[in-house]
Amino acid sequence: MRYIQFTKEDWGRLRAATPLTLTELDLAELRGINERISLEEVTLVYLPLSRLLNLYVAATQRLRQTTDTFLGALPAPVSYVIAIAGSVAVGKSTAARVIQALLSRWPNHPRVDLVTTDGFLYPNSVLESKGLMNRKGFPESYDQRALLNFMQDLKSGQPTLEVPVYSHEAYDIVPDKRKIIEQPDIMIVEGLNVLQTTDGRRGPPPRTFVSDFFDFSIFMDAQENYVRQWYVDRFLTFQKTVFQNPSSYFHRYANLNRDDAVSTAAQIWESINAVNLRQNILPTRERAHLILEKASDHSVTSVKLRKL
Repeated sequence: MRYIQFTKEDWGRLRAATPLTLTELDLAELRGINERISLEEVTLVYLPLSRLLNLYVAATQRLRQTTDTFLGALPAPVSYVIAIAGSVAVGKSTAARVIQALLSRWPNHPRVDLVTTDGFLYPNSVLESKGLMNRKGFPESYDQRALLNFMQDLKSGQPTLEVPVYSHEAYDIVPDKRKIIEQPDIMIVEGLNVLQTTDGRRGPPPRTFVSDFFDFSIFMDAQENYVRQWYVDRFLTFQKTVFQNPSSYFHRYANLNRDDAVSTAAQIWESINAVNLRQNILPTRERAHLILEKASDHSVTSVKLRKL
């Protein structure tokens, strides 16, 4: 077996003496739409994970210092990169924010930054010209070259980097807006297809993958019927909130009755998100160092840690 499997309770015991540094108020600000993550789950799942990652970061830092000593070079700051992959609506963003908050409270790597690969989607104008609007989120809808350049610059220790900003309300890249990255100790990269080994185009696969730059990777996993329901539930919540804004890309769905809204969400799921999940996302699951398996209520039920 490639993985060691733990129940949530067994995994929780590996927390050891790691203190809980988040409050209920902190957690309320980190939760995503329709997420029900609790402090108990943070204690049992994410605190042990933060301890493991802290140990991995320290070991990697020592290895780099050893290499610098051997080469007679001055120590150079290099970010430790953690990837979080999984389906739409599976809870990647909440997990990423919780992990970021916990890791930033460890004293030896206080600067923890987070980027999502949404910022590297092609603008809608480009996707429309390529006939890819219905393939948004598929590997070919991303500017893979820009994403690879970002990862290369990050790992080479560039002092300042800029990342495009994506608006979920506008459903598009925000023109002339950039997120500034300044040599974080740890960088978390969250996205659907971050563990991909293809760019979705015909021809030979690329020689370099985004995942080549990851030090540790996490896959958020759940049965497809659970994720489908979470997607529909999130759509219904957005319909009452974000979609009500006339500037929202999905404003046309704002006044659907419940049955039509459920039908529309299910159709979008089946025609786009389920296809992407089956063809591109699920096949990368076993490439992850750690798999978090979730139940129908969004709670993590088991943890799989890949053997070194």
